[in-house]
Amino acid sequence: MTTTEAPPAGGEDTPVAGAPAACHAEAPAGAGHPGPHGYSHQKDQHLKRLRRIEGQIRGLQRMVEEDVYCIDILTQVSASTKALQSFALQLLEEHLRHCVAQAAVKGGDEIDAKVAEASAAIARLLRT
Repeated sequence: MTTTEAPPAGGEDTPVAGAPAACHAEAPAGAGHPGPHGYSHQKDQHLKRLRRIEGQIRGLQRMVEEDVYCIDILTQVSASTKALQSFALQLLEEHLRHCVAQAAVKGGDEIDAKVAEASAAIARLLRT
């Protein structure tokens, strides 16, 4: 569903201006939260970015195997950590713009739950 289409029968998912498909559509078996999610519209870019980060991690493994100087490895660890943090911030922004904004439109207990969920995620990111 795009933001210009009508909500599904039952009116459970009200589109938010600028938001991609609904947060609470059909989910694969075993999923904790139904999707598609706020990041779904950029899934290919996210996967490309994660593959690049995976390459950085593999590079770290090679550096250790090749007995590279420890400070050089630590420099690459820092770069990999920053890449993951940047990715996490992008996901958080998409979650706020999509899932939290959609819950705000619905109001009630759902917005409180989404804000609490986002706050907990931010707290986890700050602890790392």
